[in-house]
Amino acid sequence: MTSTDQQPFLSVKDLKVHFSTEDGIVKAVDGLSFDLARGKTLGIVGESGSGKSVTNLTILGLHNPDSTEVEGSITLDGQELNGASESTLEKLRGNKMAMIFQDALASLSPYHTIGRQIGETYRKHTGASKQEARVRAIEMLRRVGIPQPDRRVDDYPHQFSGGMRQRAMIAMALVCDPELLIADEPTTALDVTVQAQIMDLLKDLQQEFGTSIIFITHDLGVIADIADDVLVMYGGRCVERGPKEEVLRTPQHPYTWGLLGSMPTLDGPVDVPLTPIPGSPPSLLNPPSGCRFHPRCAFANKVDGNRCATESPVLEIVDGRGNACHLTDEQRREFLADLAASKAN
Repeated sequence: MTSTDQQPFLSVKDLKVHFSTEDGIVKAVDGLSFDLARGKTLGIVGESGSGKSVTNLTILGLHNPDSTEVEGSITLDGQELNGASESTLEKLRGNKMAMIFQDALASLSPYHTIGRQIGETYRKHTGASKQEARVRAIEMLRRVGIPQPDRRVDDYPHQFSGGMRQRAMIAMALVCDPELLIADEPTTALDVTVQAQIMDLLKDLQQEFGTSIIFITHDLGVIADIADDVLVMYGGRCVERGPKEEVLRTPQHPYTWGLLGSMPTLDGPVDVPLTPIPGSPPSLLNPPSGCRFHPRCAFANKVDGNRCATESPVLEIVDGRGNACHLTDEQRREFLADLAASKAN
């Protein structure tokens, strides 16, 4: 294996994204690092306002440079994106990296046909003719499971159902065979049957194209279905990271415990109450000192010296696994055992 093969396809190092507002500086992302290998899926999970979408819009360069300060490094296939010119980013967007947005109806133009919108993306990056672009649009609609694509290519977004619009968005994102696909909660507004279809479609297309995927969601159930690795965000920072099976089976951070404890399950007792996380996410205008989760954490008072409120925990990654928490391994095992026993009772 060459050194090039060993390099991650996407590497984000110490990313900071701060917005200037009338009320002050919003620290939307504050020191985030992660890698993504070719053909793999990274699930980024967290509550609204944790910095998930801002991170990925910044990767694409879709931020206002006049009001946004971006620090750190973002390299895609060895190319640095932070500080790259807009013309460079335009060539990469749609061609080498693409995004599926959450609200397809708001993202698609109501004034142009589905086929024209998919075709224009293809023409911009390949120089294809209108007829070639139309043929490509029909091909992509067929690939994402739109029935009668040669007829539906001339329909407008309002003539598609919600699930079909999302499929059209996926077709548009994949029309130039990008190597990185960012999916920003693409199934949130869909019913569970259509959601499952979209998830299966993404996995099939990833297998076909070898695409690397970042999947943003607040739903750990979705993460369990699609991701290889999981990054848990809170207050603009990563609090836990690791392979999907390890994070979901043996979570190490109290915030991850809270996310899992607030999820309903199909195979557990029906009379076990869900345990919501108390309080609200922190203000990123004036985030808490120390660990940003400590005002909501039931275990903060268990750590000696009030460290949770005064000292920001360091995220140490060993063999792809780590968490940012002051609890000792022994304390963590004890608390997890107590939680398991309380649920069993």
